[in-house]
Formats: sequence, structure tokens, C-alpha cells
Amino acid sequence: MKLVTFCEIQDSVIDSRHTIEHFQNGCAGDAQVVILDINTIFDFEENKGTACAEEYVSIAILEDDSDYEAFKNFGIDAWIKQSDLGDINSLLNLIEKRNFS
Repeated sequence: MKLVTFCEIQDSVIDSRHTIEHFQNGCAGDAQVVILDINTIFDFEENKGTACAEEYVSIAILEDDSDYEAFKNFGIDAWIKQSDLGDINSLLNLIEKRNFS
């Protein structure tokens, strides 16, 4: 899958079979999965039309429980806690099976 990140995330936590672009460095505009955090939600909202494919899935990284309350009004598709970021590939596999197979 093609991913675009709006927040800082180490590429090494994501399986190498995925293509990763960082919005701040430019992107092709056809990302199937978007990864963002509470600090980048407004960048995402303003730029999702130019960063994402027509159909995409958004993943929010939660630093604490209060982040969920802020995200729930933005139509985020999936959440992962910062402390569980090492498990993001399991979430990506699930998204790929459910949405892009």
C-alpha cells in the first residue's frame, strides 16, 4: 500500500513492502493510508484532497486518552496508541485486507 505521514514517524516501524511518503517532503497525492497525530490534524484536514487517493483510510496516533476526544469529530478510521506503534504493521495488514483486497 501507499502511505503518507503527516507526523514524524520512523520509516523503520513500517513494513518495507509499503511505500511511505512524508507530506512535508512532498507526495504524489495517491496515498491509500494516512498517518497523523494530534499536532497534524489540521494539516491533514486542509491537504487530504491533494495527499490522498479518492478512497483512503486514516490512522491517528494517540499520545493519551484525551487525543481520542479531539479526533472523533474528524472522521478518523483507525487509532493506535503511541506506545503500541510497534504493532502498526498488524493494523496496516488488517486495513489492507478489509479495504484494498
